[in-house]
Amino acid sequence: MNAVSPQVRSPALSGPKLIGLAVLLAIACALPFVLGNYRVFQLTLALAYSIALLGLNMLTGYNGQISLGHGAFYAIGAYTAAVLMDKAGMPYWATIPIAGVVCLVAGFLFGLPALRLDGLYLALATFALGVAMPQILKYKGLEEWTGGVMGVVIVKPDPPEWLPIALSQDQWLYFFTLGWVLVLFVAGWNLLRGRVGRAMVAIRDQPIAAQAMGVNTAMYKSLTFGVSAFYTGVAGALGAIAIQFVAPDSFSIFLSLTLVVGVVVGGFASISGAFYGALFIQFIPNIADQISKAAPWAIYGLFLIGFMYVMPSGVAGFIRAARKRLKR
Repeated sequence: MNAVSPQVRSPALSGPKLIGLAVLLAIACALPFVLGNYRVFQLTLALAYSIALLGLNMLTGYNGQISLGHGAFYAIGAYTAAVLMDKAGMPYWATIPIAGVVCLVAGFLFGLPALRLDGLYLALATFALGVAMPQILKYKGLEEWTGGVMGVVIVKPDPPEWLPIALSQDQWLYFFTLGWVLVLFVAGWNLLRGRVGRAMVAIRDQPIAAQAMGVNTAMYKSLTFGVSAFYTGVAGALGAIAIQFVAPDSFSIFLSLTLVVGVVVGGFASISGAFYGALFIQFIPNIADQISKAAPWAIYGLFLIGFMYVMPSGVAGFIRAARKRLKR
């Protein structure tokens, strides 16, 4: 396992890195005050997507398990938050951890039988989950809770009264989502740079050797699936609160494939890549639609091909390579 440790163990943050992160955080906090409400709404969704992409990257990039159905966990998280707010009258902030825990259990339980599958077989199993989820949400026995085809409408929460400055609803949701991003990314960074992260990468690179050295591969793979689903479920809940609406057709298999695209574009086994991938999947479709109303997805495809041609290791990998060249 020592052979794979350097790929996970991140060095302690140095002074320049801390300063850079502080500057980025300051810019992120200033953006809602200089942009319009619609752009703030888009950035809020991008932050939610970044959480989902980090969760999927833990599973695929760090642990080597291919998932083409993570949109299902995004849907579970979104519907959990929506139903708790609409039917139970629960405050929006309390639904986020509950949605994450529900997805954690669902992901762990799904990961147990999936232990017998690997590679493309696991990808097909998760693909089936992503395809089935919209139909499950439309099931007549669940219509009372899921709203059937019509979905569930959520009331956008108002900013709390204890805030020292006046914020709009969109600005408050942005900062609320940003807070969850900071908590989950710090937790993910600590998780991946420690013993658990080294075990995850060992299973990805040398599963037989990892098992021979005492790593409980079955438990680690199931827990990784559960933690990945937890992150995706929290992202789904945050996205649902921002959009104020959930419906089965919003969580088609295309959402799962979009999350995979975000992970690949951002960069495998990269924490910062989750932000780059989230910006890509949130803004590139809009840019493509502005370029060509007749064939926006053709333009989107060209963007994707261009990114893969110029940055085959993802945006994070491209930036790392550029830094090394500058140091030389």
